[in-house]
Amino acid sequence: MGTLITITLYTQDSVAGKAAAGAAFRRIDALEDIMSDFQADSELMRLCDQPFGTAVPVSAELFDILQRGQKIAELSDGAFDVTVGPYIRLWRFARKRKVLPTPEEIASAREAVGWQKLRLDPHTRAVTLLVPNMRLDLGGLGKGYAADAALRILKGRGIERALVAASGDIAIGNPPPGQCGWKIGIAPFDGATNKAPRTLLLHNAGISTSGDTEQFIEIHGVHYSHIVNPATGLGLTNRVQATIIAPDATTTDSLDTTVSLLGVQRGLALIDSRPHLAAFIVTIHDGVTRNFPSRRFGRIPQAH
Repeated sequence: MGTLITITLYTQDSVAGKAAAGAAFRRIDALEDIMSDFQADSELMRLCDQPFGTAVPVSAELFDILQRGQKIAELSDGAFDVTVGPYIRLWRFARKRKVLPTPEEIASAREAVGWQKLRLDPHTRAVTLLVPNMRLDLGGLGKGYAADAALRILKGRGIERALVAASGDIAIGNPPPGQCGWKIGIAPFDGATNKAPRTLLLHNAGISTSGDTEQFIEIHGVHYSHIVNPATGLGLTNRVQATIIAPDATTTDSLDTTVSLLGVQRGLALIDSRPHLAAFIVTIHDGVTRNFPSRRFGRIPQAH
């Protein structure tokens, strides 16, 4: 998944703890073999290589994550879209070469992008790509999904006090002994090292943060994020960082990207319209940093 994943757990039996962590990491490895768009032989890439218009039976895990993605796509009017693979490939080349894709390249890729061009049949657990040259990309929710799966493995082995961190996507179980929750820090968006991180106390939840503090590129003086906008095929140009809190990390992983793409007004409206969600959005415009908490964010313990 191109990132470092860590597991922190509390147990009185170190042998059982190590065995549980090993099983959780094996589960993550298995999911990477299913979801990766870097591995040519992953189940996701084998699906993309099938002729378009063909209903392809897939594993329960792949169908589940695609179904989760399609629900977020519908909820966000396509701001979140697992079919952006053609744009992602163009943008990866653009970042390497520091040259924008041509309008012709973007137009060609656009023919294969659109969440409604993906059909899921829950009765047969089959997936159909409806147009040629489609490439699916699960980078917007795969790490959160893997973190949730690893946490379930730990809980299944009786380890309830655990946290799985997949870079900016964290699945959180019961709190450490004697604590009200896990202390989670949100780094300052401007990258300043002299600022204390905003901290939260969380348990039995997911949290994800997206932003362009580390992954961005400047081309012809324009700042482009690594987050690709399905509406344009290019990296996002407005400076925004979104932190999402929800019952699970799959949800937060997909929604931090979605809210970044929707912008402050539409993003907060989406978060406030759904139960059990909270968000904290930070923007930078003309050097001015502004904070936008959702309605439920202030109810989180020690959210300051």
